[in-house]
Amino acid sequence: MIIKIDSRDETPLYEQLCRQILFGIAAGGLRPGEALPSARRLAADLGVNFHTVHKAYALLTEDGYLATDRRKGAVVSWQPKGGDAFLQELDRLLSIGAAKAICNRMEEGAFIERCAECYRRVKGGRPHE
Repeated sequence: MIIKIDSRDETPLYEQLCRQILFGIAAGGLRPGEALPSARRLAADLGVNFHTVHKAYALLTEDGYLATDRRKGAVVSWQPKGGDAFLQELDRLLSIGAAKAICNRMEEGAFIERCAECYRRVKGGRPHE
């Protein structure tokens, strides 16, 4: 999987890294049990601080998308917690998107179709077009 970080993007680098890894898992490019590069190795490859990668790995581990193995390091686990915490976070993210859509006078049907299209793109390995 190729990870792309954009230093010109206002999104913090650790969040960009989290998203890239999540997109890889969602599209099947990263499979359960697959080892990721060590935080030091990935930081060197991306030209970012070790702590940036470490923070991304820690957040993804906390959410159940990665696990830590003494021998392999960070490994895709894809054992998300789900449940109420997941639904609350999903609601928060969708609410922000819905508010922006409403402020831009987007109709409900168009918003729902846009959400469905995004879902299909991410699942197909094309998160941004």
